[in-house]
Amino acid sequence: MREACLVVRSHLGQGRGAPKSKELLSSSSLVLQEWFRVSSQKSSRASKVGKYLEALGELSPALLAHVINLSDGNGNMALHYSVSHSNFDIVRLLLDTGVCNINHQNKAGYTALMLAALATMERQDDMATVRRLFDLGNVNAKASQAGQTALMLAVSHGRQEMVEALLACGADVNLRDEEGSTALMCACEHGRAETVQLLLAQPSCDASIADNDGNDAAAIAREAGHDNLAALISAHLTPSADR
Repeated sequence: MREACLVVRSHLGQGRGAPKSKELLSSSSLVLQEWFRVSSQKSSRASKVGKYLEALGELSPALLAHVINLSDGNGNMALHYSVSHSNFDIVRLLLDTGVCNINHQNKAGYTALMLAALATMERQDDMATVRRLFDLGNVNAKASQAGQTALMLAVSHGRQEMVEALLACGADVNLRDEEGSTALMCACEHGRAETVQLLLAQPSCDASIADNDGNDAAAIAREAGHDNLAALISAHLTPSADR
């Protein structure tokens, strides 16, 4: 692994069009496989990942950044897998390097931050790591396929603690996906009363926004059979109309 890293290091900085020798291709493949084996399994251990990061940094800061940001055939980096596996000790180590490309989207269009909005918290301090990820990354990035944000994903999956954390870290409550839907509309469709109340409590929340079909959040709530939520939104909008 060390020898392969040295080969890769010697070729860093060369343009994409530069010819690649068999030795470089073989070494690059070995480094990628070993890195994902160590860092990206459910059973991966932070202690071992930490030793790899330390060794890579000693060889070259550029090599450390290169390896951390490697992606597999699905476009996932170690950060994606660590978040998905709730290996937040590893997530913390990756963030500590300061060179992890947090906003990298995989081939499905998701960043690790978006996946974190759906992650399971196994320990109390895991949320601190998630909040740090939200702070460091683009909390308002949209997934390339449907245009959903991390906030929309958290709302649709009923992850109230993530909704609160995202809002605290600057998530825009009025962003719309490709269908024109907002997080509030999503909460209404799923009948999430607590989330609707939280979103409406945001000073910037515009409950009058309509989707591509011309339906606002109240209309979506009524259509989904959640008349209580429709009434809540109507009551919220009434003072604005009177002014």
